[in-house]
Amino acid sequence: MSKNPSRREVLAGATSLTGLALTPALPMKEDPWFRISLAQWSLHRTLRAGKLDNLDFAKATRERFGLAACEYVNAFFKDKACDFDYLSDMKTRAADHGVESLLIMVDGEGQLGNPDAAARKRAVHNHYRWVVAASFLGCHSIRVNAGGNGARDEVQRLAADSLNKIAEFGEQYDCSVIVENHGGASSDGAWLAGVMKLADNPRVGTLPDFGNFHVGGGNWYDRYKGVEELMPYAKAVSAKSHAFDADGNETKTDYQRMMRIVQQANYRGWVGIEWEGGDPGEDEGIKLTRDLLVRCGGRAG
Repeated sequence: MSKNPSRREVLAGATSLTGLALTPALPMKEDPWFRISLAQWSLHRTLRAGKLDNLDFAKATRERFGLAACEYVNAFFKDKACDFDYLSDMKTRAADHGVESLLIMVDGEGQLGNPDAAARKRAVHNHYRWVVAASFLGCHSIRVNAGGNGARDEVQRLAADSLNKIAEFGEQYDCSVIVENHGGASSDGAWLAGVMKLADNPRVGTLPDFGNFHVGGGNWYDRYKGVEELMPYAKAVSAKSHAFDADGNETKTDYQRMMRIVQQANYRGWVGIEWEGGDPGEDEGIKLTRDLLVRCGGRAG
């Protein structure tokens, strides 16, 4: 006996019958197609004020926000990359609260596209310890920046080479290296996609961020185009949010449109909340982003 067709099959059939390029609707809440995680940067003010310790971030992820995975930022435990007693405490606390550690966002370790060969070599080696730390915590990747002061084509080539060196090191730790659009040339979707093509490595990927598309000089790259260009290489997704209207919609990004781009790229991994607004406060901003992602077909918890 044949089973009833799924909602996706009905939509696919309708498209093929009519010949129209119909845009599939996002799944209903009872059909989650991705899971929601929390990026630590969402609580950067709370952490910097000493109101939350890095060691309690996983606990807050679960108990305050009902989420089951987190993404760390190295700035909040910058001197602990090689402190395995500390990392073991982080790992144990995350496990105790049923929270999966997904990645470490690494900043301040040097420019991977630096035209100066010695400086670039130092930057690459600086990232190795974070690969080891991420692997120890159970993370799948470290997130890095692909920057450098030089001609765009040269920086692109050098960044790809540096990423491959980190990925080669990461192979023995089952850890990938992913790049976020994070200002300058990296916020040009076509440029960063070009880095991925040059690297041509399964352990090198992207972390598309919905909001980081400032390319400098007051100029902005189209965020929807940029995410679409970066999604073929995505190993994580950052749902940046700044402000919400009375209906619970983000005011700078059309989340339904953006999540449809993510969905149509066949991405089915975690989507991380990254609240960056000032009003409301961090807890409320995180919850509003979480609830919006649930309406877009995500699963919390």
